[in-house]
Amino acid sequence: MAGGVAAAVPAALFAAVAGTALHRQLLLVAADVALPLGALAALALLGSLQLFLGAAFRSLIPTAACGVLCYVLAGWWSAMEPGKRLIAGDLAGNFWVYGIAVVTVLMLAWCRRYRRRLPAANAPGPATGAPA
Repeated sequence: MAGGVAAAVPAALFAAVAGTALHRQLLLVAADVALPLGALAALALLGSLQLFLGAAFRSLIPTAACGVLCYVLAGWWSAMEPGKRLIAGDLAGNFWVYGIAVVTVLMLAWCRRYRRRLPAANAPGPATGAPA
């Protein structure tokens, strides 16, 4: 389990830094309409890293650790004083920060299928030898 958390820390750092750099990329549809495609790409990057961690370590703990650390870093960078803030409180910034929590919950639900299960021979069952 420690190996999964040790792998989740650099993955979360990478996702937080790359996602923060990427989230401000906008697609101009019209003169007044800009879609935050960079935030979508940043969330897809985070989700793919979490999916990889969940499948590689067959546990939910690395997936959760990656999401929590990424959320803490993004929250810290968005709560700095206005001159030093890396994530603004606009549509793209809010989509990135709050999307981290949504993507983490979705990836935890998806990665449940990769958990280690007990083999059928070792699974706890009804007590044998007990009178019926």
